[in-house]
Amino acid sequence: MARTRHVLPGFRLSLGFTITYLSLIVLIPLSMLVWKASTAGWDGVVATITHARVIASLKLSFTTAFTAALVNGFFGLLTAWALERYSFPGRRLLDAMVDLPFALPTAVAGIALVTLYAPNGWIGAWLAQYDIKAAYAPLGITIALVFVGFPFVVRTLQPVIADLSMELEEAAACLGANRWQTLTRVVFPALLPATLAGMTLAFGRAVGEYGSVVFISGNLPFKTEIAPLLITMRLEEYDYSGAATIGVIMLIASFLILFTADLLAQWNRKRTGH
Repeated sequence: MARTRHVLPGFRLSLGFTITYLSLIVLIPLSMLVWKASTAGWDGVVATITHARVIASLKLSFTTAFTAALVNGFFGLLTAWALERYSFPGRRLLDAMVDLPFALPTAVAGIALVTLYAPNGWIGAWLAQYDIKAAYAPLGITIALVFVGFPFVVRTLQPVIADLSMELEEAAACLGANRWQTLTRVVFPALLPATLAGMTLAFGRAVGEYGSVVFISGNLPFKTEIAPLLITMRLEEYDYSGAATIGVIMLIASFLILFTADLLAQWNRKRTGH
């Protein structure tokens, strides 16, 4: 059988470069992480995983990241809908502001959030009147994770909303559906896969966040200490195998999150035909 000729030749060469690049940048470093964790032996790995401080930091990281993903799912959907379906003054400026968490250094974001939500900050002082503590508490960590994960939901939903035909909404209205029925039975089911995919990406980004959280969390063991911070502390204590073990846990979690996001993206393509 004759081979199919492509307009641009060099498949083997480009594939070789791709595999080499991925091996040097991704596969080999990650395999070294697993190897370093294994140097502590099975007993050392189990001791690190079952340590009360490690369990508390992992629980805090995943709980706050999941909460932030839920918040981003709701407000990200509203933002994406407003940006795609309505025209208003300042729309382009607002659309550009969505990407600020991508461009802004995370440490700068952390300092800005502490300035706002500290007990003597503009928002923190107002919350203190109601005995609500934001900075140096799990609430502050959640706020920081909402900040870094928000663009993922908006940018995932925008192209889906743009491709969503208004004829379906008009057909539902012609059949007697009110606005709430059209929203819940026509619009939202079509946007659900993309919303879940964006939330998954935001969750994955939040789980490993360090820069914006370390300033606002307070870093109190068993209370506001996140897993990435605990890895840094283990490295400072020269416990490289312990740090690598925690890193492997985060690596496995990240892989599962990305795998879930890919499944949701495939589900979305099957539903929308794109």
